Amino acid sequence: MDHLITPYGGKLNSLMAGPERIESIKLEALSLPSLDLSWKQICELELLLNGAMSPLEGYMTQAEMHAVLAGMKLPEGLFWPRPVMLVVSAKAAQTLSAGQTVALRDSEGVMPAILHIAEVWPANPEAEMALAESSGVPLARAPAEAGEFYVGGRLEGVTLPPRHDFLNLRLTPAEMRDQFARLGWRRVMAYQAGQALHRPQFEFLLRTAKEQESNLLIHAVAGSDPVMESGHFALVRACQALMPRLPAATSMLALNPMTPWSAGPRKTLLKAIMARNYGCSQLVIGGEIVMQSMQPEGRQRRGQDTPNLAKDTVYAIASQSLGVTLLPFPRMVYVENRDEWLAEEVVPAGARAESMNGAELTRRLMQNLKVPDWFSFPEVLDELRKAYPPRSRQGFTVFFTGLSGSGKSTVARALTVRLMEMGGRRVSLLDGDIVRKHLSSELGFSKAHRDINIRRIGFVASEISKHGGIAICAPIAPYQTTRRAVRAMIEEWGGFLEIHVSTAIEVCEQRDRKGLYAKARAGLIPEFTGVSDPYEVPENPELAIDTSRYSVDEAVQMIVLKLEHEGYLR
Repeated sequence: MDHLITPYGGKLNSLMAGPERIESIKLEALSLPSLDLSWKQICELELLLNGAMSPLEGYMTQAEMHAVLAGMKLPEGLFWPRPVMLVVSAKAAQTLSAGQTVALRDSEGVMPAILHIAEVWPANPEAEMALAESSGVPLARAPAEAGEFYVGGRLEGVTLPPRHDFLNLRLTPAEMRDQFARLGWRRVMAYQAGQALHRPQFEFLLRTAKEQESNLLIHAVAGSDPVMESGHFALVRACQALMPRLPAATSMLALNPMTPWSAGPRKTLLKAIMARNYGCSQLVIGGEIVMQSMQPEGRQRRGQDTPNLAKDTVYAIASQSLGVTLLPFPRMVYVENRDEWLAEEVVPAGARAESMNGAELTRRLMQNLKVPDWFSFPEVLDELRKAYPPRSRQGFTVFFTGLSGSGKSTVARALTVRLMEMGGRRVSLLDGDIVRKHLSSELGFSKAHRDINIRRIGFVASEISKHGGIAICAPIAPYQTTRRAVRAMIEEWGGFLEIHVSTAIEVCEQRDRKGLYAKARAGLIPEFTGVSDPYEVPENPELAIDTSRYSVDEAVQMIVLKLEHEGYLR
């Protein structure tokens, strides 16, 4: 290849307005209605504005969406794998109409662009999934949920969304292409890393780049909210730590404003389009060590997508329709007697082969165990240990749930005192009554308000856990969905132990000094948990304690032993 691959569609289509137009847009925006976008929507908007999604000129209309779902082509015939629309709530959609212009803003009020609306229509997830299925290339999930709306129209950019981290690594497609031109790069292989690179990735990428006679771009997926995503800085710093091991003249690190995406062939093909717009003619697919959450049994982090369509078909589409060669990352194993990583299918017969998955890597980091030299590099592990400290140095939350009068507050207070006595970390008690007084005084006791109250408790607990402290929470928390949301919020940053105080309702009523149960049974208190509103028993709590069977000190000791067993207490 004697020149850099051309942008998809023939021209890099930046949607940023010129200087004079930007000034007039700013004046015009003073009288325009605004739409506030989520972080993920802001990242997608950035990819549209900077030309990574060339040749799109904005969000798709309904006809364009149907054409893409049914045949993976835009109405004019150009191949395009995945629909791109702005998703809004039904409430927001009521204020929007075709022909209207709105200002698109982030959570801080910054206006990256204005949108000239061409169409607003309701999402129909079932029909959209069926239409995609009929094409032979299914969607991993619908772009929107039932009840939401799509907005399509032309964008005019004012400023790229503000970023404050690693600014020298954040290059637009045009800047990336200029950089390639200055370096004399013509053939570029991209790896869109969403996790830290270890020895298997390092050796495969280096070997493949040499075989392909390509330059290597580590294009780290860095669209996550750096304030809310615990692994964001670890990913970038781990990539930076690895770069000195790669050839300086033929390797480069940059950040991609994509957010992590779930699996699906259409998304893989869209990644290939974006790689081409950034100047890359080859894209490595797969190969990540998918780290787990802070809890070994917790939810997995999002990993690199693996197409559920036949790989050969996806690769052929990418090559023929996009001009991008997809390079599959094979299953790699470490061959001890050769001290190298090889694709599993070429390992010599009888050779001893080893590997390590993300769950095992997480376990070793959590327990401060050695990670073998054959798996990773010390400088990479140093960065990961900052994001995944041993459990004995992590913050954590003990979340009590149970009926009114079950003994939650009593045990939670005693546990708080015991942990304070042990020392080592700050302990904060977020008891239901305390929170109601200082954090949720304006809320009532309707189902919606109780849900808001629990989520507030979860947010405060996540901040305490994030900074290495211990949060002890003791609300009733009757709803499983809310408890799951709180667990997910906290496990992003630290440990989470759910303690179900399973005392029977008859015992709770006998202990009721305030007469709440009697008032609820008389109809004087509506939506009272356990009487006129259900309590959803936890499905799989870390501990269940019946305080009619155990004393307060026995219950506290059970929890302390559990914390020691899980590694949170030394």
